[in-house]
Amino acid sequence: MPRIPPVSEADARDKVAETYGRVREMLGTDRIPGPFLVYGNVEAFLRDFYMNFKKFVHGAGKLDEKGRAVVGLAVSANAACGMWYEFFADRLRALGSMEGELHDIVAVASTNAMYNTFFKFRDIAGSDLFEGLPVGLRAHTFSGTSLDDQTVELINIVISDLNACKPCVAGHVKKARDLGVADEAILEAVQCAATLQSGIRFLEAAGC
Repeated sequence: MPRIPPVSEADARDKVAETYGRVREMLGTDRIPGPFLVYGNVEAFLRDFYMNFKKFVHGAGKLDEKGRAVVGLAVSANAACGMWYEFFADRLRALGSMEGELHDIVAVASTNAMYNTFFKFRDIAGSDLFEGLPVGLRAHTFSGTSLDDQTVELINIVISDLNACKPCVAGHVKKARDLGVADEAILEAVQCAATLQSGIRFLEAAGC
């Protein structure tokens, strides 16, 4: 049993019910995705999440719909959040992605997390002892998938940010800009990741 059970549509009242209706309209579906039903326990959180989701996760801006869904899948995979992973996997399939591309997104996010662990250690070790030593970690995944370089760097930026690796964030932002990724697109990717991270943390606390 989850610590915080979902609020079904039949049990939703007032602004929660109203927000559920807006979620259905936004997604063009008759079924509310499971995470939103869990958020329905706290009206203010549900409404904030819906508004942020609509603005930064769903639809398109400087990042197109697929780019935002890629970020969503990478963030969900990094947090091992099954509910949101399935949502974004289905969305990417609907946008034309094959299974191999979904696996590539997970592989890039996972490889980046490996590098985050190393470079974060070197950054916070309090010593320059490790600066001159080789990384020694293989990472052919960054250039060996079906994903283009810009997409790889956006994944690397958001995962590095979530994993609090300062040198990794700085390096990947520079590389993304060198590849022609607009600053606004980078910011949107981070806003998308931040929105989902809040929803994932709620689900974790809820025991979902």
